[in-house]
Amino acid sequence: MQFCARLLRRQLLLAVRRPLEIGNPLLFFAMVVALFPLGLGPSPDTLAGFAPGVLWITALLSNLLTSDGVFRSDFEDGSLEQLLLAPQPLFLSVLAYIGAHWLTTGLLLAVVSPLFALMLNLPVQGIAALVASLLVGTAVLSLVGGIGAALTVGLKRGGMLISLLILPLYMPVLIFGSAAVQAAVGGLPVAPYLAILGAMLCLAIALAPLAMAAGLRISIDA
Repeated sequence: MQFCARLLRRQLLLAVRRPLEIGNPLLFFAMVVALFPLGLGPSPDTLAGFAPGVLWITALLSNLLTSDGVFRSDFEDGSLEQLLLAPQPLFLSVLAYIGAHWLTTGLLLAVVSPLFALMLNLPVQGIAALVASLLVGTAVLSLVGGIGAALTVGLKRGGMLISLLILPLYMPVLIFGSAAVQAAVGGLPVAPYLAILGAMLCLAIALAPLAMAAGLRISIDA
């Protein structure tokens, strides 16, 4: 656990030293949210109706934008191969990578989401559900995206392949995440949707690191 904590700290320091990697998802999120009113029209009621789906789709695409780079830099400088040879459990090591990715992507998106929600005229009662669903849902997206990143880390252009591999697995998270916000706006209980997202997160924490470890070994051996 001490080794994994140091690995998490290392990944966060590397991310801080490369602020563009942190800023790109936020900038993409802002640009897409700003473009939707141009396509849908400036009507507040129209924007409010589409806001839950728009915000969740944009968060999903922002997460997908950064998934390809989770392991790539360490693969290119040889650090990833040394990690596979280390005596520490690879299960926990990849969790440190994913934890750093979520902290620099999913957490930030959840924090800034209320601002963009107000831009799309989302009712105030839906903002808390939006933040809660993004906090849990983006963690699932990071874990699932890590599987695609591990399988394609050895490929020079793996971004499109990642999309084909993991977008179908993103769909349940998108459905229940946006449904939680819509339920809050409609005055319905949000807890069932958050519980399903929490169950997805528990399942992803248990299984995704095993898939990532196997994917990394396949990529390195290839």
